[in-house]
Amino acid sequence: MIVAWTIMTSLETTVIEVKQKLDAGEPLVLLDCREPFETDLCRLANAELIPMNTIPQRLAEVERLADRGTLVVYCHHGMRSLNVANWLRQQGVENVTSMTGGIDAWSLQIDRLVPRY
Repeated sequence: MIVAWTIMTSLETTVIEVKQKLDAGEPLVLLDCREPFETDLCRLANAELIPMNTIPQRLAEVERLADRGTLVVYCHHGMRSLNVANWLRQQGVENVTSMTGGIDAWSLQIDRLVPRY
C-alpha cells in the first residue's frame, strides 16, 4: 500500500510565530488582504497588498507568491485573513496561514511603532 502525505500548514499562526520565522530567515510571504486606505495607515515591510475582494481574480498571482514560501495572510484583526486563508486552501493552496489578530496584534505584541487604528 502506498501512502501519500501532504504537509499542510496550520490554518492560523500567531504574530510571535511569524516574527520568529522571519527572524530565522524562513521563506515567508506576507500577504496583506486589507484595503489600500488601510495600508496608508500602517503596513508591514515587504508585504504584498492584494485586497480580499480581488483575490479570486488574482488567484494565479497568489499561487505564484505561495511558490516562494509559506503565505502568511493578514488583515486588521484576523477575520478577513482567516476567510482568505480558508478559501485559498479550498482552491488548493496548501502552504497558507492566517496571522491571528492581524496587524493590530503585531502592533501590540511585536512592534509598537506600527500605528493602531
